[in-house]
Amino acid sequence: MSQSDNYEASASSAPSEVASFDGHGKSLVDRFQHLLHTTPALVPLIVLVISIIVFGITLGSRFFSPFALTLILQQVQIVGIVAAAQSLVILTAGIDLSVGAIAVISSVIMGQFTFRYGLPVSVSIFCGLTVGTAIGALNGWLVARVKLPPFIVTLGMWQIVLAANFLYSANETIRSQDIAEQAPLLQLMGAKFSVGGAVFTFGVVFMLVLVLILAYVLRHTAWGRHVYAVGDDPEAAELSGVNVKGVLISVYALAGLICAFAGWALIGRIGSVSPTSGQLLNIESITAVVIGGISLFGGRGSILGTFFGALIVGVFTLGLRLAGADAQWTYLLIGTLIIAAVAVDQWIRKVAA
Repeated sequence: MSQSDNYEASASSAPSEVASFDGHGKSLVDRFQHLLHTTPALVPLIVLVISIIVFGITLGSRFFSPFALTLILQQVQIVGIVAAAQSLVILTAGIDLSVGAIAVISSVIMGQFTFRYGLPVSVSIFCGLTVGTAIGALNGWLVARVKLPPFIVTLGMWQIVLAANFLYSANETIRSQDIAEQAPLLQLMGAKFSVGGAVFTFGVVFMLVLVLILAYVLRHTAWGRHVYAVGDDPEAAELSGVNVKGVLISVYALAGLICAFAGWALIGRIGSVSPTSGQLLNIESITAVVIGGISLFGGRGSILGTFFGALIVGVFTLGLRLAGADAQWTYLLIGTLIIAAVAVDQWIRKVAA
């Protein structure tokens, strides 16, 4: 065989060798890393399932019962709703430190408009939802139009809304008994109903429906794709024809509306209208988002992951309480999960690098 024949034979075999290398070059770890990158909710889901199994084996029927498992849903309903709003903002590579304050002032407006001004409860609730949306839209306008950093804008708005909340309400709490007698619609989200041995509230149902709707919208609509695009690379998104400013304002406005609904659910959860409630919602919502696998750098993650993150916190809280452990163990484990979640996110992001 001549030299040219040898060259042609080796050249003809080269493509098959390259194809073989491409198809089998990735290790199992690389494939798992890629799977986590394409399915962000998988990590919190795995952690959630393992947590439920561990506490179920340890505590037995005390934990593995319809009542206990639905109690977790009741406990995380407010955080889950607020975390859904926080998720939308963080997906755009922003952050909203005012979510808790918006929820509380919305609930205060609903209560005060009903009892101070004598407005119909439905009108008061609408006013509370409107104010929450307006505050969120103002956040979005300052971020998108004035080009202020989201952290600074929402930190300042948190202080402003918190102060306005106490000044307007005069630090007055509207009692649960008065609401039940005169305005039971304010407590609608806290109304319970049973399905078998499981106990649900309308607030839990609202949270579940909200998560499913947002998951569909983010995955299957143009607006949802634009949210991810803005969070991933706003300059590239704008060059592609995305109205970046409009998307940001709409995201913050929708987050404000969702937080206002959380304020309504908060009334149902605690029974009263208190300006001092929901003080930790900011931190708790960010915790659920981070544990849920949404990247703080924006552009990656899912609402379902946030929902799983909120459930993980609920599982740990209830499980350790039933085990008789000190409450500080909950904070220790949750803090560890937060750091681990960020570390996993950094590891997963290497796929896209």
